[in-house]
Amino acid sequence: MRVLGIDIGSKKIGIAISNQEMTLATPLTVVHRSSQKSEDHKTIKSIAHEWEVELLVVGMPLSLDGSLGAAAENVLQEIKHLERNTGIPVDTFDERFTTTSAKQILHDQGVSEKEQKNVIDQVAASIILQAWLDHKMGASASLKEVVSD
Repeated sequence: MRVLGIDIGSKKIGIAISNQEMTLATPLTVVHRSSQKSEDHKTIKSIAHEWEVELLVVGMPLSLDGSLGAAAENVLQEIKHLERNTGIPVDTFDERFTTTSAKQILHDQGVSEKEQKNVIDQVAASIILQAWLDHKMGASASLKEVVSD
């Protein structure tokens, strides 16, 4: 099974993909926003079908205290449309600090600030997706321990 990680922004949407074993997230692409969200969702659907994706994981921009602020409410509204427009189930995962982490990773790799603008969103999406995968694998491992005891 493959999963798409999605970092929704107002100008760009970062996209990452998992491997089939669901252990590794890789930056994939950036979708530049059009004037219609439904068009953006068609692009995401096309990418998802190309990669045989069964689930979308969207980063949820929670407030620092973990509450749903205005940005999170906007993402929740878009998720409803994304799910309807793609026909693919959506899960969410906390995206706090992912852009900062992505900037640091790219900086550490020697990527210039100018070059970072082209890839930052897909790297942020891969951080969101990798955290989700790690969380799911951790939950799965914990469940296996409980069952085997």
